[in-house]
Amino acid sequence: MKIELIPDDVQREGLDHFDRIGAEVSEVLERRPASAVVVELIRPKFVPKTRDRLGPTRVLIAEPAELPIPRGRAGPGMLADSVVRRWQDHQPLHRLEGIYARDGLPLNRSTLCGWHEQLAALVHPVVEAMLADALRQPVLYTDATGVLVQARERCRSGHFWVLVAPERHVLFRYSRRHDGAAVDALRPGYQGYLVADAHSVYDDVFVAGRVTEVGCWAQARRYFFKTLGSEPERAREALALIGELLRIEREIAAAPRAHREVVRRTQSRPVVDRFFAWCEARIPELLDETPLAAAVRYARNQQTALTRFVDDGRLPLHSNRSELELRRQVVGRKNWLFVGNDEAATVNTTFVSLLASCALHRVEPWAYLRDLFCLLPGWPHRRVLELAPAYWAQTSQQEDTQQRLAANPFRLALLALDRHPDDRP
Repeated sequence: MKIELIPDDVQREGLDHFDRIGAEVSEVLERRPASAVVVELIRPKFVPKTRDRLGPTRVLIAEPAELPIPRGRAGPGMLADSVVRRWQDHQPLHRLEGIYARDGLPLNRSTLCGWHEQLAALVHPVVEAMLADALRQPVLYTDATGVLVQARERCRSGHFWVLVAPERHVLFRYSRRHDGAAVDALRPGYQGYLVADAHSVYDDVFVAGRVTEVGCWAQARRYFFKTLGSEPERAREALALIGELLRIEREIAAAPRAHREVVRRTQSRPVVDRFFAWCEARIPELLDETPLAAAVRYARNQQTALTRFVDDGRLPLHSNRSELELRRQVVGRKNWLFVGNDEAATVNTTFVSLLASCALHRVEPWAYLRDLFCLLPGWPHRRVLELAPAYWAQTSQQEDTQQRLAANPFRLALLALDRHPDDRP
């Protein structure tokens, strides 16, 4: 929008008395409230002008437009907005009520919950296809955090799990318990490397032999950080060795697998050997129940898992990636405090999986979800993996996808308003 500020003298005497010799231009960022748009769908009815007077009259009318929620009143853009605000921006339902009310759209939180439950069922095949694809990858990261679940007397505990397939998917799951059964349900039938902390819930998985444990040097580092207060000199010796491993990894982070393996064998392995030799030398000096004893015990118990990265360039030095992804739920938990029930937790993990994967692949979440809701009702089930954020850049450019999106009346209406913003009501 352009605004001209004319001097008072020029306005009084008129523009005809002055020559324009240029202008000083500045830009100021402004904002107007967001607006909801009502898309009125009109389906005219037709009958042939020439028809058999004795036969039945043939009435022609277009098929109803496909909606993400059958017989619903919300279009793909509105639904995508509510999902992004709730799980990307971590807005609890009562805040969403107030936000939409300020924009002139009174929406009850029960309505929003109903929308999201039905949408979760719609996108469920996409998330399940992402999980199946992740379980075919050679390396996975995992971690878990607690969440409160609303109950009649007092909130009970549940758990959010994250499963990261590097460069492909970030997936979240919910379980009522934090145990081996939950781990089995998280990765059914998986065979490969699992990067995790040393929690006992993973023991059965690793003992079975189909999954190989990869240790986390960041977790070992935390143990030695705890010893800085009681035994600073020894703590610094261990931390210096771990820091050297981290420095080497930073230097080869973008290198091909073969180069990483060479560097790890020639540079990292000597550091690892020195570290565990240092741990062995400390054993006669350790006092029970001290932070240093706990740190050395953890490192020695995990020695095989912590050393495994040296021989395989695909394996990471630590599980920080899964912890970083899990922060999404931790930040959200500080805002909405608890989930309403187990089903609500599953709805949460369904959409957080899509949003986290969008962030991984730098896909704009609102536009992605809007187009996903446009496509899913008529999309072939055998091709649902193509709609995952990992493959969205390619799928969105396919001619079939472009034709399907171009035929969606709700998407066309929003695009038309973007081109002609002054035409909106």
